[in-house]
Amino acid sequence: MSSNKQIHGLFDDDELTLKAAKALVEKGIRVKDVFSPFPIHGIDPVIGVPRTNLHIAGFIYGLCGLALALFMFWFTMVHDWPMNVGGKPNGNLLQNLPAFIPVTFEMTVFLAAHGMVLSYLIVNRMYPGKKGWNPDPRTTDDKFLIQVNLEDNNGHSAKEVKEILKSSGAEEINEPG
Repeated sequence: MSSNKQIHGLFDDDELTLKAAKALVEKGIRVKDVFSPFPIHGIDPVIGVPRTNLHIAGFIYGLCGLALALFMFWFTMVHDWPMNVGGKPNGNLLQNLPAFIPVTFEMTVFLAAHGMVLSYLIVNRMYPGKKGWNPDPRTTDDKFLIQVNLEDNNGHSAKEVKEILKSSGAEEINEPG
């Protein structure tokens, strides 16, 4: 068996795709990947995709945004260029904190969102100019594809995988290569 021996099952419906993935996993066959035009609810635990820690990174980026905004207000309004508005000196940050809350919130959200996007792109190695890979361009429109690497499934034959895909409702079964 060559190291790149794969089987692709193409489906018309997301529910059939989920059903086929469950049937494959129940038989002990590891699903390498699923390509679909939109997320399929519930398929991640079926095919063994681990939960992400992106929410932790987002929280840390948000804290950095909060700290940066408060430092910026303290430095500009209190330390570097204190202003005397209407006879009321701007002596400390805590006294004027309510006026800074809207911009502090915006800076927190801004850094959290942009930090998570950059983290996502870096972790998934989606660099500018990198060519993407998709086994079948129809999966970006209206088809769903299950990819099974036979090398990862010792003891399971291509015939067995094809039978499970066909009985689950695959409209096409291909062996690229």
